[in-house]
Amino acid sequence: MPELPEVETTRRSLAPALEGATIESISVARLRMLRRQANPDDFSRRLTGQRIVEVGRHGKFLMTQLANDIVWVTHLGMSGRVSLVGHSADVLPHSNVIVSLSTGTDFRLIDPRTFGFVAAFTSEELAESSIGRLGRDALFDLPRSRELAALLAARRAPIKALLLDQLIVAGIGNIYADESLHRARISPLREGGSLQPTEIQALRKAVRETLQHALRWGGTSLDDLAYLLPDGRTGDYVNRLRAYGREGEPCRRCGAEIARTVIRARSSFWCPGCQS
Repeated sequence: MPELPEVETTRRSLAPALEGATIESISVARLRMLRRQANPDDFSRRLTGQRIVEVGRHGKFLMTQLANDIVWVTHLGMSGRVSLVGHSADVLPHSNVIVSLSTGTDFRLIDPRTFGFVAAFTSEELAESSIGRLGRDALFDLPRSRELAALLAARRAPIKALLLDQLIVAGIGNIYADESLHRARISPLREGGSLQPTEIQALRKAVRETLQHALRWGGTSLDDLAYLLPDGRTGDYVNRLRAYGREGEPCRRCGAEIARTVIRARSSFWCPGCQS
């Protein structure tokens, strides 16, 4: 958390404010936020004075292209969110990275747990990083059913764990894996390689529909409000979740009780009544 819908919602909010602006100055309060930068000084040096060309995304990563061919990568981690405010706005606690723009706006990365990070990569550095090895994007480049079947073939790991593997498909996390499997009527405990062609087609369709539906409602803000939109609003998909976080509540489809199972150290919420 945040997952693809939250990061894409953030991207869509940021793009109009950032694209075309020039980066005037940068402040990093916690050096840990630069841990993915081989030389921490490169982050400020490579960004300052550069024009922002495009705010993109791959999986759970914001990928901001600069005019000097540097890619500014932002990962929100477990508790990060971005705030867009004026230069003179009060600085909230845990505002670990502040990027000030020529438009009078600040991009502020607020991350209490500092699991997120920022980095400024050359194209070569990006290709050689773990980000360069990510699978295809679950929203814009979801593998076709035949390719997805090949990626899951002979895999004995639970399908829930495989959906969380960012090298297979990038962007799906705990919430939307549970939601997609519920929509597809597939148990999270099933071995990935056991899925039949019709089930893989159903899963692919469910992933696409789940992500699109979550985007329509601005993503999911849980009770801890770790994720907020850049303007401070909450994501409303939490009220439409079918499985995630609903242990003991009736399934919205069949009425059976939603169960919680731990799979590879991650809580998984599913319906034993209609997911097989």
